[in-house]
Amino acid sequence: MVAIAGGFPVGMMLGDGAGMPAMLLTCVAILLVFAVGYTAMARHVVTAGGFYAFAARGLGGVAGGAAGLVAVVAYNAMQVGIYGMFGAAARALLLHYAGIDLPWYLYALLAVAFVAVLGYRQVDLSAKILSVLVVCEYLAVLILDAAILRDGGAHGVTLVSFTPAVALSGSPAIAILFCFAGFMGFEATTIYGEEAKDPERTIPRATYLSVLLIGGFYTFSLWCLVVGAGADHLVAHLRSLPDPTRFLFDMADRYVGRWLSALMSVLFVTSVFAGLLAFHNAASRYFYALGREGLLPARLGRTHSRHASPHVGSVTQTVIAAILVTLFALTGANPVLTLFSWLTNVGTLGVIALMALASLAVPGFFARRGGPLLRTRIAPLAAATALLIVLVLAILHFDVLTGSTGVLSILLPASVPVAACLGALRAWHLRRTDPGRYRGLGFGLSEASN
Repeated sequence: MVAIAGGFPVGMMLGDGAGMPAMLLTCVAILLVFAVGYTAMARHVVTAGGFYAFAARGLGGVAGGAAGLVAVVAYNAMQVGIYGMFGAAARALLLHYAGIDLPWYLYALLAVAFVAVLGYRQVDLSAKILSVLVVCEYLAVLILDAAILRDGGAHGVTLVSFTPAVALSGSPAIAILFCFAGFMGFEATTIYGEEAKDPERTIPRATYLSVLLIGGFYTFSLWCLVVGAGADHLVAHLRSLPDPTRFLFDMADRYVGRWLSALMSVLFVTSVFAGLLAFHNAASRYFYALGREGLLPARLGRTHSRHASPHVGSVTQTVIAAILVTLFALTGANPVLTLFSWLTNVGTLGVIALMALASLAVPGFFARRGGPLLRTRIAPLAAATALLIVLVLAILHFDVLTGSTGVLSILLPASVPVAACLGALRAWHLRRTDPGRYRGLGFGLSEASN
């Protein structure tokens, strides 16, 4: 719901308009190629370290240290930034339907408290809540999709979105960046490897299913919305709205009724909350993985005696979120245009860089082990090339993505290479002071001790 209601309408308006469904298919193709090498290595690297472990095992400990700190920065930035969207969405919902007008940051800090409780407990509780919310979101959007196709849309059902002329119109580079942003989080399947019952089978399956299910749903639903508004009038319609994120709800009012737009408004808020919870879990597990292997304070590498959760990492992430939300609130910043836009795009930039690094790590990992050429070399290197191109596009268009200009448009993306350098220096220091522990980077505590 966050992607379809919040991100994609802005992407269509700034990008290639009605051609964005085709860009989504392009994004799905790149991610599927990425998943080939990613899942091949995931069968051998089962650890909460995720991208950090992949880089360390395939490219060496220094690269692993760089990836680890980039992951910490990226997932924390993504998680904290989403609090801005949650605060704004919750405020708008209660103001419209209940007449309650409270500052956005009160809703954001309330969400911080709820996420803290759920994140502190074992992941099973969080997964059950997320599952219910996501199923409801799928159903609500699919109801709208069916209604649009039933009525024939604004000017009839057409596949013009998938023609080269439309797909490459406007600014396809901006469009594909918004497409990648809509998938952020799917790659986190590997960080739950230590908590899965059969990780060698379930983690690869979950990764492929995530790409196909999410990508198929996004592409189909976005195409239906293009049909609903009319391909030729889509961009003009988006620009006529007071807020392009109202596009989905506007379509729901037109083709189904106000009851669906009201339901979607509620689900939009719960969808943002689901994102908060998912990225909180990812960030806390990166804290845990780096803490137990010596790249961050050892206390972070502890699990709860009863919940078996990375509770210290969870608390740390909560404290960071509470501090940053409070700072943005005190400065009177716009929660969506600053807190959400700035931090989530830094997070997206970091995750794309990590995916490229993970793809490069696959050939290195299998160089000594051997394996099918397609899965261990050709596909990973092709994915790395595509992801590096997307990364360059993200850096070149960062001012458009965030709305920031001048020095800020340089400082925000610079946080990713700065984190990489600090992480690499920490790993290099560990190699000098504790060679045994350095050799165990990326293996997890139990393997490192063997």
